[in-house]
Amino acid sequence: MQRSRSTASRSAPGPRFIVVTGLSGAGKSAAIHALEDLGYFCVDNLPTPLVPAFADLVVSDSTPDIDVRRSAVVVDVRDPRFLDEFPRVLRGLRRRTRLGAIVTFIDAADEALVRRFSESRRPHPMARGGSVLDGILEERTRLAAIRGLADNVIDTTELTVHELRRAFTELSRGRSKMRLVVNLVSFGYKHGIPLESDLLLDVRFLPNPYFVPSLRRHTGRHRSVQRYVDGCDATKLFLEKATELLRFLVPQYAQEGKSYLTIGVGCTGGRHRSVVVAERLRRRLTGLDGVRLRVKHRDVLQD
Repeated sequence: MQRSRSTASRSAPGPRFIVVTGLSGAGKSAAIHALEDLGYFCVDNLPTPLVPAFADLVVSDSTPDIDVRRSAVVVDVRDPRFLDEFPRVLRGLRRRTRLGAIVTFIDAADEALVRRFSESRRPHPMARGGSVLDGILEERTRLAAIRGLADNVIDTTELTVHELRRAFTELSRGRSKMRLVVNLVSFGYKHGIPLESDLLLDVRFLPNPYFVPSLRRHTGRHRSVQRYVDGCDATKLFLEKATELLRFLVPQYAQEGKSYLTIGVGCTGGRHRSVVVAERLRRRLTGLDGVRLRVKHRDVLQD
């Protein structure tokens, strides 16, 4: 469940600076990983007094080698000064209109937190020799005021990692629409399946130009090979069905919060049929909303 509070900072088109805090074990590490995948420069466990200095870098141009224009920090009770100093630090951040700072508080039910600490076998930072539940209740009490200052509260009790990522995708969408990078990789099965493949399309059922003497030395980039592969009725039907499938699947992956999708297109050697089909799919999928297409012909120069 996500609660949002209407503030001046949230009226800006997308946050530049996200402060992540919340209960120990609620999922702050997963949150910061999701923000990294969304293009944010992230710092975990930043000492509270250093947050204003880091914010200065975000609004300045003094770090040309590091893109910190969209940044996120995690601050919490691991810093002994957090509880006392964070409200003052936050007031200063919110006075900086260029920064667009927001605070996201990560929460979860006590039962879920107890289970997570039991599974990880890590001590609760506020247990002080007592039980995990004692530490959770103490931390919840002491963080109540900071929770009330948050712009967003995300309850991770029933969330999967993918759903948490989707919550941050929606949070960042105000500034720029998330783009899914789709990699079409042609390859040859005899050289091995690309390890990064999410989906595989096997086109070894198509007629093989390798067995046509005049075409063997050319690759799928050559017009004569393209005409040969394109001229097959099975190629036309396959491209129609594959395009229909991918036009359905790709937006589903994007909505799930996936940043990269690799589609392997394989033939025997990776020089002819897979190259042609990958190029044809790129042409057919161009223009999908929120998607950036890239094509790589991994084995086109292999023997």
